[in-house]
Amino acid sequence: MFSDKTSHVLARGFVVWLLIIVAETIHGIARTLLLEPLIGDFRARQVSIFTGAAMIVVITFVFVRWLKGSNALDFILIGTLWVILTVGFEILLGRLALDLSWERIASDYNFFQGGLMLLGLLVMLLVPVTMAKLFDEF
Repeated sequence: MFSDKTSHVLARGFVVWLLIIVAETIHGIARTLLLEPLIGDFRARQVSIFTGAAMIVVITFVFVRWLKGSNALDFILIGTLWVILTVGFEILLGRLALDLSWERIASDYNFFQGGLMLLGLLVMLLVPVTMAKLFDEF
């Protein structure tokens, strides 16, 4: 399906995603323990979209050259991979580990009701190609 070069780039993208998801998991725990008691669950989730997006930008900034993509498509595929893996992770974690309802999970994605997860996913999708362009990687 993909060339060996693209498969290698996506494998590296997967490794960086693992770092992102570990950082985001720690971020979520900190949000629950520190921010949620101060401003409530939903507002804390809204705020954490912006801090989480900043973390993704920083991690990508550090690793973009290591990804070794050679064109814009490589970096768009990495962003797409990250979004797919993250949504899957969120659903599995929410349903299986945290026993959250579908309504609760969906609330993060409903922009018209204040859910900002789609903004975070948009950052995740675009930051690899943006950082690669910034560093003249293609």
